Amino acid sequence: MAKTAIEPIRDPAADPLLSPENCAVVLIDYQPEQVRTVRSSPIEDVMLNVRAVVKLARAYSVPTVLSTVGVGLGVNTGTIAELRDELPDAPEIDRTGVNSWEDADFRDAVKATGRRKIVICGLWTEVCCAFPTLDMLRDGFEVFPVIDAIGGISKTSHDSAITRMVRAGAQPVTAISFGSELMRNWARPSSDEFRKVLRWYFPEQHRIAAGG
Repeated sequence: MAKTAIEPIRDPAADPLLSPENCAVVLIDYQPEQVRTVRSSPIEDVMLNVRAVVKLARAYSVPTVLSTVGVGLGVNTGTIAELRDELPDAPEIDRTGVNSWEDADFRDAVKATGRRKIVICGLWTEVCCAFPTLDMLRDGFEVFPVIDAIGGISKTSHDSAITRMVRAGAQPVTAISFGSELMRNWARPSSDEFRKVLRWYFPEQHRIAAGG
């Protein structure tokens, strides 16, 4: 017998897995100065995956906090256009420090989402992703670094940072696993939102792999 009915839906706010109702996304320092120094994996792959995270967050109305560093100081420029265009209404929280959790405006924005599960993307992995992750874990948040949407100045620095975060309790995910966790069931009407992202993602992935 074909199965077409939706399986029982857990309480989305109390779900132990990620759901659109229980998580928030934070994007830290996707600025030209950081992007062009990533060497842990091809930057085209990193950008594909962080764009997927943003598209998924928008599709499922997941609160998103966007932060930059050094713009006010005049040493860096703002969020790269590929992400800025996806988040036209998200204010950029600029900082002077590399650890976003030490910035009161950033902390307040994360806490204002009311979510305790934080899906984090940041450049570089070993600094702007790792430092706030470690602090948020100590403050009782669950933190989910999107490991294919972040990058460091070397593979060693990226891998070491992932190990450090995981040992502290972080739970790595990937961009597409994040989408699958939000969607959860192909019979739900909202699964079409995931399908739309996939129909964009795989052709882009193929184009990048082909050097297009």
